[in-house]
Amino acid sequence: MDMALLIAQSGLDAHHKNIEVISNNLANSNTPSFKKNRAEFQDLPYQIISQAGSPVSQDIDSPSNLVVGTGTKMSTNKKIFIDGSPVQTNAPLDIMISGRGFLKISTTNGNYAYTRDGRLQVNQQGELTTSSGYVVQPPITIPQGTQSITISKDGLVDASLSDSTVQQLGQIQLNDFVNPDGLLPLGENMYQETTASGSAVSGNPLSNGLGTINQGAYEASNVNVVEEMVNLIEAQRAFEVTSKAVSAVDNMLQYLSRET
Repeated sequence: MDMALLIAQSGLDAHHKNIEVISNNLANSNTPSFKKNRAEFQDLPYQIISQAGSPVSQDIDSPSNLVVGTGTKMSTNKKIFIDGSPVQTNAPLDIMISGRGFLKISTTNGNYAYTRDGRLQVNQQGELTTSSGYVVQPPITIPQGTQSITISKDGLVDASLSDSTVQQLGQIQLNDFVNPDGLLPLGENMYQETTASGSAVSGNPLSNGLGTINQGAYEASNVNVVEEMVNLIEAQRAFEVTSKAVSAVDNMLQYLSRET
């Protein structure tokens, strides 16, 4: 196949993947605690015809390179872990993490995952869970007869009981990673620890650079719809322009075939 077609094909594939990333951002613009992705690209290896400094004649060396590119590819699909806007609900079990940190939750088979989705609920055992039913770690159990729940900015959970007493139930802990970009997204607003992210370091909110807990609100998606629409238009234009290169090469090849 003509090299120009292969280069254009790599560009079309890269632009299409970029549109997929943008489409996913837009689709999740209303998903609580969703973190937008940013596609990043890099050029493919070059065909080196001659290198700078190689001899052109007995007394002259080439002052520049003669290389031909072979296209582009998506190198990474990076999560942007900036805070989303707070959504005020005044619901006592809705919490928003402002700043760094994830909630640790138990999933299936004794595995753990991490989330910033603070729309907490209570299961049949009285344990705090995510909206998908995964138990927050370390477990915090709400006793029967609880009239109200108070969660402080440093994660302390207090329950006002029916006998007018206040009982401290525990403290919500946050977990941080040296490289959050290395976390593996699982869906359901969950992430999995990987060797690239490093091991989770747990601690109390407001300590060691961890964020704060804000009760009565949850974190919205950090997707800016207007920004993503601009990105979508740019990606679409790039795709269209690259497709014209395919048409141009096809016309050239047809011309050559007629000449021969």
